[in-house]
Amino acid sequence: MAGHSKWANIKRQKARVDAVRGKTFTQLSRAIIVASRNGVPDPAGNFQLRTAIEKAKAAGIPNENIDRAIAKGNGTFAGDNPLTAIRYEGYGAGGVAILIEALTDNRNRTAADLRAAFSKNGGNLGETGCVSWMFTQKGVVVIFGVIDEEELLEASLEGGAESYEVDEQIAEVFTDIDNLEHLSQYLKDRTFTVSEVELRWVPDTSIEISDLDQVRSLLKLIDTLESLDDVQNVTANFEMTDQLMMLSMV
Repeated sequence: MAGHSKWANIKRQKARVDAVRGKTFTQLSRAIIVASRNGVPDPAGNFQLRTAIEKAKAAGIPNENIDRAIAKGNGTFAGDNPLTAIRYEGYGAGGVAILIEALTDNRNRTAADLRAAFSKNGGNLGETGCVSWMFTQKGVVVIFGVIDEEELLEASLEGGAESYEVDEQIAEVFTDIDNLEHLSQYLKDRTFTVSEVELRWVPDTSIEISDLDQVRSLLKLIDTLESLDDVQNVTANFEMTDQLMMLSMV
């Protein structure tokens, strides 16, 4: 089952070396707003909302901010423009495909910010559909702690998972979107420490990047995109060696 997401490895490596920034209060609050809008405002009956709230609490967002975001989502809090979920697509250095998920109250502003980020970092913002066919959306359960891989394999199979990745004390277990809540609860019941549950676009194929300048350009582009308040998630379809990752941080 192992060996599913090279992009996940890059993200973990980059986090260890570069201390990748966490999501801002704005980004996490927006995720709560959209989850509340798309389902019931009660986290007990809305798995997406419950997951968004857990992430917000882990980041230290006060309960009053969380309650306000839920109210905005279900229409009981006035004064803000509605948010729209949009997926943007483009290319980075070396022809790498990049998929961006955004939540915005101003499409023109978001598109302009993304276009500027791409053009300043060796890439270009593309048309809808230009790279999304290279990705599949999956449910991901992230586990932290000492992991017995044989036990993880057994639990993943029984919980309906498709594959998993283990890197030191972090494991990511992948499944169909519809099975995500069941898998998350099953792994918790098996006493695994579930630290995060999310939907993620996973590249079906990856491009090996071996040029240091291209790697630096790609990582700078991704950093720039992730720093934008409207951007929720960024996924790319490239991979590199650990040595090249370390060199790119010098």
